[in-house]
Amino acid sequence: MIDLRSDTVTRPSAGMLAAMTSAPVGDDVYGEDPTVNALEERVAALLGHEAGLFTVTGSLANILGVRALVAPGGEVLCEANAHIARAELGAHAAASGVTSRTWSAPAGQIDLEQIRALIAPDLGPYFVQTAAVSVENTHNFGGGAIQRSYDALADELDARGLPLHLDGARLWNASVATGRPVAAYASRAAAASVCLSKGLGAPVGSVLVGSTELIREARVWRKRLGAGWRQAGVLAAAGLYALEHNIERLAEDHANARLIADVLADAAPGSVKPDQVDTNIVVADLSATGKSVAEVVEAARAAGVLVGGVGATQLRVVTHLDASPTDCRTAAETLARLLTH
Repeated sequence: MIDLRSDTVTRPSAGMLAAMTSAPVGDDVYGEDPTVNALEERVAALLGHEAGLFTVTGSLANILGVRALVAPGGEVLCEANAHIARAELGAHAAASGVTSRTWSAPAGQIDLEQIRALIAPDLGPYFVQTAAVSVENTHNFGGGAIQRSYDALADELDARGLPLHLDGARLWNASVATGRPVAAYASRAAAASVCLSKGLGAPVGSVLVGSTELIREARVWRKRLGAGWRQAGVLAAAGLYALEHNIERLAEDHANARLIADVLADAAPGSVKPDQVDTNIVVADLSATGKSVAEVVEAARAAGVLVGGVGATQLRVVTHLDASPTDCRTAAETLARLLTH
């Protein structure tokens, strides 16, 4: 099977497994795991922040980051298809008492005009007050799109005294695609998360970064939510290995995604615009093909290719380090054949 459902399906390489089995470990709840501590310090430094917290998932990192910025009963603004709104199962409301309002924009982009209209100042005891704005970069359901107005929004929020939360699950992809250091993005946010288990290929984990005080509070809430862990250095070692070996190679995934987009655009004109594929995610609109997403997904599986759907007419294909250029071309040609027959 060629699995292009997500970049979360990657498996540890031999080198990564060797790093995991040789990692020095301790009890992380006591703060005594040297490999976890090294990972947290390394990621915090890379992202331009004082401290970091290793978490089991990106969703947990986001829950802790938003909670640290937004008190119960406050609101966070985000794009309507943002991961925190669509794919974290209502956790910010269910676990943190945080409400949200959203703007909608093509490819999940920042829309400053809409955001300005949404921001609610303190209007007294009758209206919810905006406490933070969250941005996803790159935007998953927006087809891996890189945010175009990120700095303008950060400047706007600085002027208003509102914190920015950055869901940077695939921030590494944005950095490689633009040549801009991850710190140039993450340092503008009061809290930022990055994932190690997507394009970087680690089996588990994300890191939340922020001020020392913010991370101290997040660490308490991580334990309170039952997510403290013990000898987690065996997992942190995979993250450290990924940082050393798997960042620059993300450019290969981007090239493979563009290859797929080119093939699909030729087969089904208008389904995807290759010049708008920024990173490693291709979202193809099947509405003009006469094919349903479920139909194509099942037929592709039967032909040895795993892909997924992210909407009624939207097919998603995600490239990663376990999918070679040959794999990606084979998958693209298989999908093209299914869309045209």
